[in-house]
Amino acid sequence: MSAGGAFGGNRGVRPVPPEKGVFPLDHMHLCDLEKKEYLNCLKSAGHKSEGCRHLSKKYLECRMEKNLMAKQDMSELGFGKISDAKTKSEEKTEQTIEK
Repeated sequence: MSAGGAFGGNRGVRPVPPEKGVFPLDHMHLCDLEKKEYLNCLKSAGHKSEGCRHLSKKYLECRMEKNLMAKQDMSELGFGKISDAKTKSEEKTEQTIEK
């Protein structure tokens, strides 16, 4: 038998949480509408996220507004000016398709 923890882990070393990815769950469903819009878009786009970036951004902004994640500049999350311009053109394309 080894002196390690369950599954061979070392009990003497403290785990370090990841820098990103740890945030409160939305138990109160404050951003459910944004989440559902994004997931529906993914489903209709064949799970290709490029066409749903505007909804992803909207969802992250909702989470930041409701203090479900740390407020952060959107450019740090991959939504720079170049991607925003692309997103606006994608929205226009979607609106044209819907009409």
